Amino acid sequence: MSGELIVAIFLALLVLIILAKTAVVVPQQSAYVVERLGKYSATIGAGFHILIPFLDVIRYKHTLKEVAMDVPEQICITNDNVQVGVDGVLYIKVLDAERASYGITDYHFAISQLAQTTLRSEIGKIDLDRTFEERTNINVQVVNELDKASAPWGIKVLRYEIRNINPPQDVLNAMEKQMRAEREKRAVVLTSEGQRDAAINNAEGEKQKVIKASEARKQQQINEAEGEASAILAIAIATSEGIRKIAEANQVPGGYEAVQLRVAEQYIQEFGELAKASNTLVLPASVSDVGSMIALAMNVINKSPGASQATP
Repeated sequence: MSGELIVAIFLALLVLIILAKTAVVVPQQSAYVVERLGKYSATIGAGFHILIPFLDVIRYKHTLKEVAMDVPEQICITNDNVQVGVDGVLYIKVLDAERASYGITDYHFAISQLAQTTLRSEIGKIDLDRTFEERTNINVQVVNELDKASAPWGIKVLRYEIRNINPPQDVLNAMEKQMRAEREKRAVVLTSEGQRDAAINNAEGEKQKVIKASEARKQQQINEAEGEASAILAIAIATSEGIRKIAEANQVPGGYEAVQLRVAEQYIQEFGELAKASNTLVLPASVSDVGSMIALAMNVINKSPGASQATP
């Protein structure tokens, strides 16, 4: 009885072992490489699979998810012979599980080493000052080179990102001084440009001021000249109108005597003003003869065109 129990237990264990060897469940986003008698047989994807016991063996297991690989920091020499420490992150994905299994021994190590050598090559092409602004171009170049090399391995390099660029401390100090000098230079340039613009604006303002002042003086002179011309014209018109009125008055009865009276009054008034202006006068002898002076003035009036010919 005990012997039969031992056999049953043995058979049960054998069945379990066979089931374990033949029944395989592959997780989602995974690929298993199956070998039959040491030779590649098939690549099985997600799901339940039955293998041939003792003949089929799962040799490699790969994840088809995108994997982030850490690329260790390494010392790179720039084009201007400055040593910088650079590290990054590499993103890869297995596209062909068979080639990833048999194309290379360890694709993680191979891609990491290739990324480091490619990065050193790209950093060596540029100067230190451009390494920070050329990060995107460096990343693209590294991805292109790695993708070409990893294609036979069934690996797709998706992207590479530089994480840190660490120059030596003395270089950092020099770069800080350079940036400070550049900022001071820009400040001086901006100040000088501001002063120049202010001087230009002031000169332009003075120029406009002078132009406006000259235009104002010009307009003032024009207005004064027009005013004087208008005054002269008005005086001339008034004088001619007065002479015409005198001529008309001279022709009416009693007009001649009125003219004589007016001439005598003006003569006496002007003679009095002349006496006030100076204490010493040199006058002709006939000046005191009012009658002769009136006769002389009336003679001039009578000789005017259209004047009265009446006898005084």
